[in-house]
Amino acid sequence: METEPLGTKFAAGKLGYITIPLLLQKYLAGRTNFSLDFSIPLPVELPPEGEFTAEQISVEMFLSGILRDLSENPEGQHSAYYRELAEALRPNMPEELLEAAMFKARNGNYTMALEILSLLEGLRSRRPELLLSKAVVLEARALALENAAKYPEAEEAFTQTEQAYETALGLPVGDTFFKAGLFYRRRGDYRRAADCLAAYLNTEDPDISPPEDQMQDPESQREGRVMARELLAEIRNSGLDDEAFRGALELIRKGEEEKGIRRAREFLERRPGAGKGWFVLGWGLRRLSRWEDGRACFEKALELGCDNPDARNELAICLMEEGHVDRAEEELKKALQLDPHNVKIISNLGVLALKRGRDAEAEAFFRAALELNGEDPVVRAWTKSPPRP
Repeated sequence: METEPLGTKFAAGKLGYITIPLLLQKYLAGRTNFSLDFSIPLPVELPPEGEFTAEQISVEMFLSGILRDLSENPEGQHSAYYRELAEALRPNMPEELLEAAMFKARNGNYTMALEILSLLEGLRSRRPELLLSKAVVLEARALALENAAKYPEAEEAFTQTEQAYETALGLPVGDTFFKAGLFYRRRGDYRRAADCLAAYLNTEDPDISPPEDQMQDPESQREGRVMARELLAEIRNSGLDDEAFRGALELIRKGEEEKGIRRAREFLERRPGAGKGWFVLGWGLRRLSRWEDGRACFEKALELGCDNPDARNELAICLMEEGHVDRAEEELKKALQLDPHNVKIISNLGVLALKRGRDAEAEAFFRAALELNGEDPVVRAWTKSPPRP
């Protein structure tokens, strides 16, 4: 690591290392008892334009340099010293960075949120609350990709999310187990979800939540213990932690529908009253264009209480393909009431309108879907050949 003497001109954007702590000594005087080590070179990051001399460097440039150095080399020779210096220069910086990251995530800027968290990881290393924050942001990004019908990217993002939650579970804090349980439940891994929820209920004070709690969807804002008990009871009473159920979901997701259908039937032989089991079976059958069989399964799922937007949307697809357009429209409208911003449902209403010769109505649905997500495959197909006005 080379250091630069006073008077040296620094190129724009360069990360340099210098030993001129006089500015920092003045800045820290009266603020903290931190002792500067004049022998340790300090990283400094310059703005992207212009040239600067050492005398022109500011405290903020030192902070940027320290964050960048720690992000790129968290276990470096002087990392511990840099962390202590950064917190001495800006005691509230970790909280400010975390707040900034979660603000970016809430506004859909997941790339920037993750970049900020990466900087914060360098500063705070493997702090439990940061590991959980990263998992929460990655999950939000994966859900956004899924809602945008970017399914390959979404699956990759969900894999990253799972890895992040597993890392966070190694150093749990607050409601790490609870959030992880919700994630695995959404993904259909009910066995892992049950393990996490049970662990959450066994913690001494599971209602403590780090600041990033506000990032989660409204479901997670309910009383933690009550909701965890309800979800755990649902999983165990319905047998959703059964290996056959999990296997069926994974196989169908991978495109191995026939194998998935066999596992789903195996599960339903033991749990004929599990509505989610009938939904998974119907999903596999629908993907094989077995419309009548799929419809029967979705109707059974609804009868058993598995009433959600996905079940009604899937039922509508089968009804549409069988020519039962009136019933299909009813189901899609019910699904839309449950999830008004679901692009898949809105675009399917557009497809249904086209089948009925209602071009203007179809255009209205597709334009609404386009505003929500121009990447949906059905919407993209329509934009290439929209109906004439």
